[in-house]
Amino acid sequence: MSDKANREALANAPTRRQAIIGGAMAFGSLALASAEGGEEISRTAESIHQEAVFKASPERVYEALTDTAQFDKVIQTSGVMKTMHLAGKPTEISREAGGAFTLFGGYITGRNVELVPNQRIVQAWRTGGWAPGVYSIARLELVEQGSGTKIVFDHTGFPKGEAETLASGWKAHYWEPLDKVLS
Repeated sequence: MSDKANREALANAPTRRQAIIGGAMAFGSLALASAEGGEEISRTAESIHQEAVFKASPERVYEALTDTAQFDKVIQTSGVMKTMHLAGKPTEISREAGGAFTLFGGYITGRNVELVPNQRIVQAWRTGGWAPGVYSIARLELVEQGSGTKIVFDHTGFPKGEAETLASGWKAHYWEPLDKVLS
């Protein structure tokens, strides 16, 4: 292959971010596929939509969710580490798209699919109780609202029957302690 052909091939190759987002979109599409009857679209897929408002700037909220030390304060404030007797892996959050995160003593793990500072966090997200290789997509949109921030949250692609537990978990272990930490 000539140098010119090599340069053209590289110029047309997807970026790392495009490849990660494409993979996440493909994964999300697979999560919607029905295991029965050969249908390609599930008519019963569960999803969670929540909105939470915080008295802090989008920058402050983003930092609290993506900085290891700050999010560890959220976890400690939630009290879940004591009630669930979770001990093990410390909180670790990569600040890069494609980077891994480990939360709540290793019970929540995943990868950052997209990070747009102060605007959006998209994660391939899973609990330790799910079958190996099963990930959902958690999307947090940070919207400036006056002097505060509204998180518009959507969670899709998780195992059927988990919606109620996950929805209450997001409120009790993310939004409520995050509000206390940011206040």
